[in-house]
Amino acid sequence: MNTTGQTQLPFEFYHRPCLGRDDFMTAACNFEAFRLIDSWPVWTYFAACIYGPEGCGKSHLANIFSDKVSVLEHYPYKIPLIQASDLTMEMPRRLLNTHKCLIVENLNGNINQEAMFNLYNMYRDEGGFILFTAEEAPARINFSLPDLRSRMNIIPSVEIKEPDDGLLSALLIKLFMDRQISISPEQINYILANMQRSFACARKLVAEIDNISLARKRAVSIPIIKEALSNLENDSQGELFAPIQEDLFSQH
Repeated sequence: MNTTGQTQLPFEFYHRPCLGRDDFMTAACNFEAFRLIDSWPVWTYFAACIYGPEGCGKSHLANIFSDKVSVLEHYPYKIPLIQASDLTMEMPRRLLNTHKCLIVENLNGNINQEAMFNLYNMYRDEGGFILFTAEEAPARINFSLPDLRSRMNIIPSVEIKEPDDGLLSALLIKLFMDRQISISPEQINYILANMQRSFACARKLVAEIDNISLARKRAVSIPIIKEALSNLENDSQGELFAPIQEDLFSQH
């Protein structure tokens, strides 16, 4: 117990997740997305999109795609990854002139749609490839630019669904291993029985468990797991009020 009444904060040790092809765990919920990435460059179209909930492995698959392009195209570096919201009118031509392949992450309706329209046309017409990632299918994104909407409607898209128990268990083990944390089967089973069933929750929960373990200077235990679950539950309930606060105070 800390007799001074002060909370000890953990140092911020950055962990490096393993994002190679052999580290990706395939299951029924993500196999089609993995197969799409693995089939490049034999695609039916110049672009493709993988979409699904936060934390489902889209960035991991994008990294696998980047590695494959680097090997097959003899690139001495990884291909560019840009956020869809960062795209400007000046970028499409410069990107295509230097990179035949491109990854555009987090495709959504709050972007420079004219710039995205130009990027799409240039890569389609001049022999490039684009991998998009998004949280929903491009055909369901409410693009206000009709020409962009019509083009995005025809991009081959594959959904990554929420995990089943087998994949969720394997994901938890991997996330703990990425942080060099030993975890027992009993602890994994306890987490599975009490957590929300999502990729995003698994990642947040492992991070919270790690933070508490470091702060307490103790190995992961059921009480630490219980505390982490409680913290996440309280945070998620607090988020119910966030939209109201944003509406009241947002300047957008």
